Amino acid sequence: MQGFSYALILLAVGYLLAVTYLFVRGTAYEGHLMEWMNIVVRLMHITFGIAWIGASFYFVFLENALNRTHNVREELAGNLWAVHGGGFYYLEKYKLAPAQIPRDLHWFKYEAYFTWLSGFSLLFVVYYFNAGSMLIDPKVLELSPLAGVALGIGSFVAAWLVYDGLCKTPLVTKMRWFMVVGALVLTGFAFFYCHVFSARAAYIHFGAMLGTLMVANVFFVIIPAQKAMVKAATEGLPLNPQLAKNALNRSLHNNYFTLPVLFVMVSNHFPSTFGNAYPWAVLIAITVGTAGVKHWMNLREKKQATALVLPASALFLLAVAFVTAPKNETAGAAACAPVSIAQVQGIVQNRCVRCHSSNPTDEVFKVAPNGVKYDTPEDIIRLKDKIMQRVVVTKTMPQNNKTNMTQEERDLIRCWIEQGAPNK
Repeated sequence: MQGFSYALILLAVGYLLAVTYLFVRGTAYEGHLMEWMNIVVRLMHITFGIAWIGASFYFVFLENALNRTHNVREELAGNLWAVHGGGFYYLEKYKLAPAQIPRDLHWFKYEAYFTWLSGFSLLFVVYYFNAGSMLIDPKVLELSPLAGVALGIGSFVAAWLVYDGLCKTPLVTKMRWFMVVGALVLTGFAFFYCHVFSARAAYIHFGAMLGTLMVANVFFVIIPAQKAMVKAATEGLPLNPQLAKNALNRSLHNNYFTLPVLFVMVSNHFPSTFGNAYPWAVLIAITVGTAGVKHWMNLREKKQATALVLPASALFLLAVAFVTAPKNETAGAAACAPVSIAQVQGIVQNRCVRCHSSNPTDEVFKVAPNGVKYDTPEDIIRLKDKIMQRVVVTKTMPQNNKTNMTQEERDLIRCWIEQGAPNK
């Protein structure tokens, strides 16, 4: 009942926010409301996500670190002594269930549900409410906002059907082949997203897709299995050990998804990833590399870690950084005619300040994104390194190049920066 009450409260808050948004849309309050919705929902998402991923890390650690042989009672799968926060803890895992189910039994499920609900809400706040600017890039694919949203949500359903179907085949018992096929499926979704949405939106949808698989595992497999086991134990009926195996497998899959999801959550701050010419390949490479790091962590907890898994994963990720490094296309200060700050400021005024100013005129951004403003020449000079990375190297700004900055203008800015960014 408590979880049901929380869900109703969240739905009521969401409804009130939606009504408020419709009421203030087109007014001076729209940008302010959107920014605060972003802050509140993002903070909720991070908080619930920490709780969920922390629980995933902890219980997989328990499973990996259990003492399964030394003085273990017959009905136990293992036990573990631990010390934390100034106290000693002793934990036992039953092979199936204790003879009597305790009245106070904690369920780990609401962390997952609220992480997904808050993340899905954040997807609407950032990308779907502003689909024309944030979700869709006409240079990638011409789409209507409604079609873009429908493709995004529909892809989550399709991903679950494919993944759940794979989990119900004999392939799931062959871990290496399951991982290979799974990686190919994920590559297909990454390729799809990067050829349908803007690069930033593609990365976020890939992470949201993985998060949807994770919460669907909890909702459709893990929790029903646990409920069936509790019911059977309470009523003295025979327990089906396959239920526990299925739940454990899905929990382990979720554990491997965690680091790729965490990367996606911070990826929009790093344009050298989504701004690459092949963003889908970079996304999959980082997904594989971070999953390899998690594999090493799991092996280490089992005391089975090899000397190769972590270095191989780290080298793989470093190779991604090396391959995605920008080519040395420097124009060379000597090869450029002298560029003045007035020329650069003219470009910035035409292409950037509709968003990045004290008084933005953009239809979406009513407040300068990340507080970046180019109101004065001094502002431009102070942020020249950021301009070089976002405007010249990765070409990820302006957002989806909505102001149609030309390559000649980017080259001019490059020349000015290479000439020392003179204030004259």
